[in-house]
Amino acid sequence: MIIAIASGKGGTGKTTVASNLAAVAARNGIQASYLDCDVEEPNGHLFLKPAIDNSQLVTSLVPEVDESTCEGCGACARICRFGAIVCLAGKAMTFNDICHSCGGCALVCPTGAISEVQREIGEIETGSSNGIGFIHGRLRIGEPKSPPLIRKVLERGNELATDGEMLLVDAPPGSACPAVAAIRSADLVLLVAESTPFGLHDLKIAVEVVKKLKLSFAVVINRHGMGDDRVEKFCRREGIEILEKIPDDRRIAEAYSRGELIVEAIPEYRDLFLSILEKARSTARNRQ
Repeated sequence: MIIAIASGKGGTGKTTVASNLAAVAARNGIQASYLDCDVEEPNGHLFLKPAIDNSQLVTSLVPEVDESTCEGCGACARICRFGAIVCLAGKAMTFNDICHSCGGCALVCPTGAISEVQREIGEIETGSSNGIGFIHGRLRIGEPKSPPLIRKVLERGNELATDGEMLLVDAPPGSACPAVAAIRSADLVLLVAESTPFGLHDLKIAVEVVKKLKLSFAVVINRHGMGDDRVEKFCRREGIEILEKIPDDRRIAEAYSRGELIVEAIPEYRDLFLSILEKARSTARNRQ
């Protein structure tokens, strides 16, 4: 079972929810792994504090042009809809930062002047934390595209998962390509939203995305009580299930600032996060 924890914007408490769900799963004998797909700025490790036992470089294929055999016909440029290869002054020029590694340019080159070479885009680290499997990706500084690395994190999670294991995917914030890459294979998307006007605005965008992807989803309201009831009214109107409401509690913010899990720092919240987990699993099973 894959449960993705996502949000319409950053700072809603997505990683807080994901990491504490992983911790409460382990506490209750549920085999689970935490996958941090926010590869541009992963921070789940700050709370789970895993022991890393493996690090793996991740690469993608990009074109390399042999100028001695390139005839400048432009076939490569015509097939690339991202403009990652162009023909100037009768020679092909590549822009590998925006290449999507489709391999089309090498396929259509009539002289075989284009080959594909490996280009480093980041790394994946795997380990464990108190019975929780841990995987996260780190995007190479300056790399403009994170979806290829996100897909590798998910592939690694599926490779290591045992029968019956639950994967908790901490998705990148927002509704752009990185978020879509992280959630599109989920059995359930858990949208974390603040009970504020800004939270409602971004929740609406996130709901549109998961609906277009035809994914099952539910909502967890975080910092409940700090704003108003607009998010709740919206969910009721749209028939969206609210699994739980996490209160706006200063102690949670203090635990977060110290890099502590809520379920460890404030034991009274263990039942709340266990309720979120059980409801999420039940909802995912019922909608399959």
